[in-house]
Amino acid sequence: MSESLLLAQNSHMQAFTGELLLTTLKMNTTINIFSPEAALNNKILAHLSVLGANIIYGLNYVIAKGIMPDYLSPRAIIFLRGVGALFAFWMVHILFIKEKIEKKDHFKLAFCAVFGIVINQIMFFEGLNKTTEINTSIIMTISPILVMFFSYFILKEKVTLLRILGIMFGAAGTVYLILGKGEISFSSDTFTGNIFILINSASFAFYLVIVKPLMNKYKPVTIMMWVFFYGFLGVLPFTTHEIINSDLSAIPFNIWMSIVYVIVGATVLGYLLYTIALQKISPTIVSFYLYLQPLIASMMVIMMGRGTLTSTEVIAALLIFSGVFMVSYRKG
Repeated sequence: MSESLLLAQNSHMQAFTGELLLTTLKMNTTINIFSPEAALNNKILAHLSVLGANIIYGLNYVIAKGIMPDYLSPRAIIFLRGVGALFAFWMVHILFIKEKIEKKDHFKLAFCAVFGIVINQIMFFEGLNKTTEINTSIIMTISPILVMFFSYFILKEKVTLLRILGIMFGAAGTVYLILGKGEISFSSDTFTGNIFILINSASFAFYLVIVKPLMNKYKPVTIMMWVFFYGFLGVLPFTTHEIINSDLSAIPFNIWMSIVYVIVGATVLGYLLYTIALQKISPTIVSFYLYLQPLIASMMVIMMGRGTLTSTEVIAALLIFSGVFMVSYRKG
C-alpha cells in the first residue's frame, strides 16, 4: 500500500473516530439517554456502541500493522496508549462531567484497572510478540465463554441454551474464517505467547464482568478516567524504560498517524464505547461482538484491494450474525 493511500485512510478513520466520540459525549452529557422512558433506544444505542468499538478494533489490525517491532516495542505502545487515554478522559471529565467518586469505589476501580488495563495490555502485546496472529485470534474466541462463566457466578446472569448456541455459532464462524487464511501452530516456540494470550483473554473477560456494577452509579467517562489513572500507574514500572529508549524522532509521519489511531480510536473511543454498552446490555452480549473483529479486518483488506471476497467470508458472516441474534434474543 502506498504511503499516501495509508495517510488518506488514516485521516478518514480519525475523522470518523472524532465525530463518533463527540456525538457519544454530547449524548451522555446533555440528555439522560439511559432513562427508563427510552429503554428500547438505549438498547439499540448499546448495541451500536459495542458494534462501533469492534469496528474500530477490527480496523486496528490493518491500520496499526507495522508499528511493532520496527518503530516501537510492545511496552512503549502500552505507555503511549495509557498516557494518551488518561489525558483525553481527564480533560473531558474536567470540562464536561465533573463527577465525584465515592471513596469506597476507588478500590473497585483500581481492581478493574489491574485486569482491564495492566494484565490485559501487557499480556496481549507480549503474547502477540511471542506467538502468531492466527494463534492469537483462535485463543481469543474463548473470551465470550469466559465472560458467560464469570457472569453466571458473579452477576448471577442466567445462562440459556440459545445463548450457548449463539456463542458456539460465533466461535465457529470466527475459527472458520481464521483457519481459511492460515494454519494454527501450537508448537513449543509459541507456547509462552499462547499462555500470555490466554491470560489476556481471561483478564479482559473478568474485567467486563466486575466493571458492570459500577455502570449503574457513574458516567462512562468518569469510570474510564479512573480506570486509566490506576491502570497507568500499574503499567508505569513496566513501560517507562521502553519509552525512554525509543527513538521517537525516527518514526515517519504515516506511522505516527497509525499511533494516533491506536490511542484515540482503539484505546479512548474503544474502551468508552464498551463502557457505554455495558450500561444497558450484559457483559456476555458485549463480549460476543469480539467475533466480528476478524470479519471486519477481512472486509477492510478486501475494500483496500488487497484481497477478494470468497465463500469463506460469506459463510463466516452468516454464522457470526446468526450467533449475534441468538445471544441477543430475549422473549417479549
